[in-house]
Amino acid sequence: MNCKETEKMIPVFLQDDLNNRELEQFIEHIKGCPECTEELSIQFLVSEGLERLEAGNNFNLQNALDSRIKASEYEIKVHRGLKYTLICFEAAVAAAIVIAAVVVFKF
Repeated sequence: MNCKETEKMIPVFLQDDLNNRELEQFIEHIKGCPECTEELSIQFLVSEGLERLEAGNNFNLQNALDSRIKASEYEIKVHRGLKYTLICFEAAVAAAIVIAAVVVFKF
């Protein structure tokens, strides 16, 4: 993913509307690109800052953004774990089918 694609995805990320694949690519790029990280920070500060200012809330926006990114990284890990579990389950089912077929056709 390049910077232009990432910058277009920032508002979608802030709305929490990226699918798992997009989220993974987005976070990977953000972690390695200071320019896109700065753009994310600016857009987050503007959108979240205005909302919190209007609500009269105290806020530390940098901590809020860091928490949002960490939560996204956790979501990616969970998705990978579920995907791995599903692959293992499918392999076990396939093996059971093969064993059942061998047993049935052997007798």
